Amino acid sequence: MKAMVLKLVTSLAENREPLVLIDLPIPVPKEHEVLLKVSVCGVCHTELDEIEGRTPPSQLPIIPGHQVVGRVVTRGNRVTRFKTGDRVGIAWINSACGVCNYCKSGMENLCDDFKATGRDVHGGYAEYTTVHENFAYLIPHVLSDMETAPLLCAGAIGFRSLRLATLHDGDNLGLTGFGASAHLVLMMAKHLYPSSKVFVFSRTGGERQFARELGAVWAGSSEERSPEKLHAVIDTTPAWKPVVDAMQNVEKGGRLVINSIRKEEGDKEALFKLDYERDLWMEKEIKSVANITRKDVENFLKLAAEIPIRPEIQEYRLEDANTALLELKERKVRGAKVLRVIK
Repeated sequence: MKAMVLKLVTSLAENREPLVLIDLPIPVPKEHEVLLKVSVCGVCHTELDEIEGRTPPSQLPIIPGHQVVGRVVTRGNRVTRFKTGDRVGIAWINSACGVCNYCKSGMENLCDDFKATGRDVHGGYAEYTTVHENFAYLIPHVLSDMETAPLLCAGAIGFRSLRLATLHDGDNLGLTGFGASAHLVLMMAKHLYPSSKVFVFSRTGGERQFARELGAVWAGSSEERSPEKLHAVIDTTPAWKPVVDAMQNVEKGGRLVINSIRKEEGDKEALFKLDYERDLWMEKEIKSVANITRKDVENFLKLAAEIPIRPEIQEYRLEDANTALLELKERKVRGAKVLRVIK
């Protein structure tokens, strides 16, 4: 099979082609695993974090990719949840221990033995991949392969972020950054909280225009003050400065949810500009999002089919994964980027 493989952690500023297209044997599923013939795989900012070492792979070489859609072609001899031909997805959460208190309470995203697809085990930048049946998800019929890929991470983590924001209908919501995840959060918010206003902060005019097209009542740069105070803000940027800027827009008792696995080191000094009286007093909160649970993925896919959510997609060939990643690094983004693996 063909696969795009990361052989070493590197900076995209120095190495513009960090992934190499190679031929590998098709993997053989274990007794509780299914083998998928991959049709598409989404491209996520987390891949940049893996490649550049902010959340480095636990093994090298590694096949990245954790927004995977494909069909079951072979089953392990103890698989019961899927049959050959089923269309299923794989998300960021690839496995957890299953026995710790976090796993038993449905919070396997916090498990010490959490394994991530495309970071700790091979992912979907390949023509075939395997996954344990308990960490794969049936895709609703109303969603196409291409539409589903970004839902498996950008959508699911956005869903979790929106839940952790504890928004009520009529509350003001802010979105800092407007890429793959945030544009899906806006669609969710419009459906779940129809009386709420959404305010978007982003770096580019194109993203701001896109946000307004999707229903944002206001869009500006992260340095601007929003015309109204915000009861919740979801930050999807890789930087620290927008966090500090966002806190100045948060209403008393409001919450900022950081939807990011890692923040880039470059502007960490911006944190020292966080002022307690101005930015945190009056019971304001900052909360992080750690990965996703299986229930997040399952519940979000049902919601996405119900609305239905139609992500904005930019399509690339598997062998053009480096181009997609570079454009993501350079903030050339409108919606989500997805690799077409097998037609």
